[in-house]
This record gives sequence, structure tokens and C-alpha cells, in this order.
Amino acid sequence: MNSFIYPPYQLIAGVDEVGRGPLIGDVVTAAVILDPARPITGLNDSKKLSEKKREALFDIIRENVLAFAIGRCSAAEIDQFNILQATMKAMQRAVAGLSVQPEFVLIDGNRCPALSMPSQAVVKGDSLVAEISAASILAKVTRDREMAELDQLYPQYGFAQHKGYPTAQHLAALAEHGALAIHRRSFKPVKLALGLD
Repeated sequence: MNSFIYPPYQLIAGVDEVGRGPLIGDVVTAAVILDPARPITGLNDSKKLSEKKREALFDIIRENVLAFAIGRCSAAEIDQFNILQATMKAMQRAVAGLSVQPEFVLIDGNRCPALSMPSQAVVKGDSLVAEISAASILAKVTRDREMAELDQLYPQYGFAQHKGYPTAQHLAALAEHGALAIHRRSFKPVKLALGLD
């Protein structure tokens, strides 16, 4: 985490997203301001952590940070705006939802949404910046849990396994059972399943 040079601010929020690639559900973002008095060990890119480790850190992060918030854009908004614009909107919503106003925002990736405070995009930020790592864990666990709930409602799609990504299993289920209301109709595999392409 120490190869990144932090900007000279006290209240820095990290922001990350999960769910740009799936065919269903919301794109979920999180914003986190860490508390320097309560350091959290084990933070890393959520994709590099086991599910068990992510779940454990999820509660530790929520209990020990200065502020956190979840932002999202729905499948309908993704279809309306496109996935990139929807992701930017979801990031704006996460930052706006923070109970403490950050002085500076670090965003995972190569572009920043329009914000009222200065910001910086950090490529591979979820591995380099503790605040972004924490945000990536909150966003991923939040979305994965929603996919597990969806799996309970619609077990024939296998959401607990593929989390909505366009795996062979998911594409086969789409072909057999059709699309649900929260499938992203602007995504090509869903269009194909609905005969819209």
C-alpha cells in the first residue's frame, strides 16, 4: 500500500465500483474515509481476497471508518445512460452519501466522476490505496449478497455461482428461461436472449 504518494489532505475518501460487467442488477459503488486512529489490517483489492476474508473485513470496515456510503445505479438506469455513465453516477451518489465531507477523493480506475471536491483517478487503486481497497470490499460484498438473495428467488439462473457475469451457465439460463425485469437490456447477450438484436 505504500508505493502510492497520498495528496496532502486529512479527509480522503476512496471510491470503487463492482458490477460493470454483469448482465443483471445494479452497478454498486462504495466510498470510504478511513480513521487513522483505527487502522484496519488486511485491506487489499477485494478480488484478491477469499470470500471468507471479504466477509470478515466487511464488518470491520463498517465499524472502524470515519464514514462510508454505498451508491448504485439500477439496471434501468444503466440501460438509459450506458454502463460508464451509470458507474460515474453511482460513484457520485456514494460520495454524496458520506456523513463526513471528504477534502479529496481517490477513485479506482482511469477517470473521475464530476465531484464538488478535487479528485484523482488511480489505476489499480484497489491494490495501492487503502481507502479504495476498503471501498472495493464494501461494494463487492454488498453486490455479492444481493446476487445470493436473487439466487434464492430465481435458482434456475445460478446467480450465487456467477454473480450475474456472462458465464456459459448464465447464458444458457437466459436462453432457456428468458430475461428477468432487472436484466440489463442494453447488454448484447440479454438482447440476444430476448430476440432484440
